[in-house]
Amino acid sequence: MADDCFAHPRLAAIYDPLDPDRDDLDAYLRITDEFGARRVLDIGCGTGVFALLLADRGIDVVGVDPAQASIDVARAKPGSERVRWICGDATDLPPLQVDLVTMTANVAQAIADPQTWQQTLREACEALRPGGHLVFETRDPARRAWEEWTRENSHRVTEIPGVSSVESWVQLIEVSWPLVTFRWTYVFAADGQVLTSDSTLRFREREEVERDLVTHGYVVEDVRDAPDRPGREFVFLARRP
Repeated sequence: MADDCFAHPRLAAIYDPLDPDRDDLDAYLRITDEFGARRVLDIGCGTGVFALLLADRGIDVVGVDPAQASIDVARAKPGSERVRWICGDATDLPPLQVDLVTMTANVAQAIADPQTWQQTLREACEALRPGGHLVFETRDPARRAWEEWTRENSHRVTEIPGVSSVESWVQLIEVSWPLVTFRWTYVFAADGQVLTSDSTLRFREREEVERDLVTHGYVVEDVRDAPDRPGREFVFLARRP
């Protein structure tokens, strides 16, 4: 099940305005160019920001996400007809032979269930052509990012055209290692509605991720730093032989 921030129609509609700076996607665009990828599968595509950036470059893109509300937002964007949208997860994919599979932002960590994670790696490998690559990021547990997830650090009021202002903040709920649960709260000034969205992320050590990739037949070619968050993220590049 997708978190409410992606699955609730009112929250999905404001997801992009609340997080307009997507410089984190620049690294994925460069990797797409590095590998000369012309066919890409974006797992956990959300509201379609990255998929549409790829489509703007003439790349054949499939975007899959379990949140129908987010897929609806993606489909309503200009140029969305150039992307094949699928509501579901990696197990719902048709037969594919892509050059690159991506999981941007928190997607890999949001797949918290171990069995679902293993299944996702397996299905991603099946979707890749021989020699194709899987690329995703995950936070370095040693940086203890969750200690910064407080109302004091995150509180803001955002003016959203057609919506009025939205007050939002995040609070840490529980650390039950390796799972970390937090809650976003949203207050809509237009009518006073308060909505919350709970999320759980699994923090994996670098060695654990590499072991999982090798188990499913990948060759781990590189583990890079995230250029927009130096020292905080591992970016894995794995190849299907």
